[in-house]
Amino acid sequence: MTTIRQAAEHEPIARVLPMLTVPHLDREFDYLVPADCSDDAQPGVRVRVRFRGRLVDAYLLERRSQTDHVGQLGWLDRVVSAEPVLTPDIRRLTDAVVARYAGTRPDVLRLALPPRHARVEKEPVSAPPPLTVGPVDRTAWDAYARAGQFLTAIEEGRAARAVWQALPGERWADRLAEAAAIAAGAGRGVLAILPDQRDVDALHAAVVALLGDDRVAALSAGLGPTQRYRRWLSVLRGGARVVIGTRSAVFAPVCDLGLVLVWDDGDDSLAEPRAPYPHAREVAMLRAHQLRCAALIGGYARTAEAQALVRSGWAHDLVATRATVRAAAPRVVALDDDGFEQERDPAARTARLPSMALRAARSALDGGRPVLVQVPRRGYVPALACARCRAIARCRHCTGPLSLPERGAAVCRWCGRDEPQLRCGRCGSESVRAVVVGARRTAEELGRAFPGTQVITSGGDAMVAAVPDRPALVVATPGAEPVPEAGYGAALLLDGWALLGRQDLRAAEDTLRRWMAAAAQVRPRSDGGVVAVIAEAAIPTVQSLIRWDPVGHADLELDARAEVGLPPAVHIAAVDGPYDAVTALLATAELPEDAEPLGPVDLPIGARRPPGMTAQQPVSRMLVRVPRQRGLALAAALRRATGVLSARHDTDPSRVQIDPLHIG
Repeated sequence: MTTIRQAAEHEPIARVLPMLTVPHLDREFDYLVPADCSDDAQPGVRVRVRFRGRLVDAYLLERRSQTDHVGQLGWLDRVVSAEPVLTPDIRRLTDAVVARYAGTRPDVLRLALPPRHARVEKEPVSAPPPLTVGPVDRTAWDAYARAGQFLTAIEEGRAARAVWQALPGERWADRLAEAAAIAAGAGRGVLAILPDQRDVDALHAAVVALLGDDRVAALSAGLGPTQRYRRWLSVLRGGARVVIGTRSAVFAPVCDLGLVLVWDDGDDSLAEPRAPYPHAREVAMLRAHQLRCAALIGGYARTAEAQALVRSGWAHDLVATRATVRAAAPRVVALDDDGFEQERDPAARTARLPSMALRAARSALDGGRPVLVQVPRRGYVPALACARCRAIARCRHCTGPLSLPERGAAVCRWCGRDEPQLRCGRCGSESVRAVVVGARRTAEELGRAFPGTQVITSGGDAMVAAVPDRPALVVATPGAEPVPEAGYGAALLLDGWALLGRQDLRAAEDTLRRWMAAAAQVRPRSDGGVVAVIAEAAIPTVQSLIRWDPVGHADLELDARAEVGLPPAVHIAAVDGPYDAVTALLATAELPEDAEPLGPVDLPIGARRPPGMTAQQPVSRMLVRVPRQRGLALAAALRRATGVLSARHDTDPSRVQIDPLHIG
């Protein structure tokens, strides 16, 4: 017996957005709402609709009384959940991200909204206890000019924006927690975005100490899908007022958002690797702009993008005076790598350290303090070269670079194949040398140079969270430095050339950020703290570390990028894919008149491929550069062209990235 469906009496039309993967179908479609699910079919809920003969997931955007569609409408199949997960704020933010990054709404919504777990939605919900915030101690903020005015603006609900330059040794998590507590005490929501789980844990502990655990939610991928959705729902329902998380948490549906915090925005992990490749800092600032709320970007170092916000007047500086910086910073010395063999003692030669760095390490250890040794690469010997002609040793199968594990034969870092017999393809020599020494090999060498001293390694999957205040050599890769109980006595920053010499336009900025993150954990100069960086002292990046001047370095970096036409001074779109697909996309796009195409060039074999391409297919890259004020026009043109080619089905897909972190 066939059941006759009845349409809802009130607003029987549902305008939905199907979650389809093809760009040309990124648009709304109208469906009839059955009377039996009309109550649950509200804007923002998840639904299922039949599209071209198959059931697909969709979001209900609005209910209407009439439709623009000519012809018969299909029926809404069912309401998956009555939970309105797509809030108006997140919908507006999604549209802004799509416009900024030339993406599609389904792609952005996959980043913004976690997968549903029905059991979690059915769990009983108890009313959260009232949030009571006691007086917040703002004394530590007095070290920064205009910080008091900024905190007052947060308390009063004004849209103050600032870029904060944290002092060396600053307990940054406590300072951000104080700002969050002030906003929460004023009845506003807080969203904090951090690079990794360790930072999330640190800030979460600091905020819980001020506000308690009931109204604070930590969101990160490590939670697992069920627990993450449970916490996300508590944010949506207004239970959690302070949200702390990694890059995907930037879309969290915080109620009455009053403050957005971003820590260490130069970290690569804040850049989303999935389409449309948004950066969490940019999304956070878009959200602060849309909601007219306060925003704070903080870090020990400073990116050119953050400095551009200050220079434009959109944000202001929160920096300490030079006298305060000098009092808090350790003594920094640069040690060139040339001519050290004559002055090294046998122990220094064994540890690959200049004698001065060795003396600084010994002094700190004799004083009962740990010493940090930062090594750019993990592993044992992560890169090999021919000992005769210095050509990089490469795999015979995929041409990937060869590395040497602690035991066994050389291994390709790309395909993982063993290479038992090493022979240079250029000169035929069977002798190899280390291009750079990894953390494990460095720890081994230091153990021989400092017999009887504990050596701790931290990096990769074996990260150490903290070290006690006693003598130890801590060998860590950048970003994996353990937190010292009372500050390191000294820090040795090895192989500076390996960081500064990378073929990357952001190499200098990223190197200074990594160095400062390590040096900031060293005791101040007055307490004997010393940082020895193995790099040429005349390099501007090294000079910025010696003077502890990240703002000046960011200014120079911004000026240099403006001279050569690189973001953030301009906007650049990188179009990757097969040569025919790239040229077809740019030929179809109605680019702005002042757009400047650059290329094409071939990407190296090891570069990340667009979806659908194999590792053997050649990939071409075309860059399109426009003035900063034309960025939205460029993104719109590329988005339209992508939709046109998608509808034709006559070319392979291309990948479009707006302002990618690594252009070359």
